[in-house]
Amino acid sequence: MLKIFHASLYRDRNGYSAQCLEIDVVSQGATKEAALANLKEAVELYFEPPQAHPLPEIYTFEANSSAAINS
Repeated sequence: MLKIFHASLYRDRNGYSAQCLEIDVVSQGATKEAALANLKEAVELYFEPPQAHPLPEIYTFEANSSAAINS
């Protein structure tokens, strides 16, 4: 389903940042066109249904932390 979104576009140190005004999604690009294309992709990913992922394995380990605390 196609829906129209609006973007705020501004120049920053690394090129351009684009922010969707309807949802909290932001992206960047070297040019205005790249920033808007990246924002479009980010918005489309935002609306993708969540996918199940296998649960991570949890491990226990020991580490010496006295050097970090006393420095």
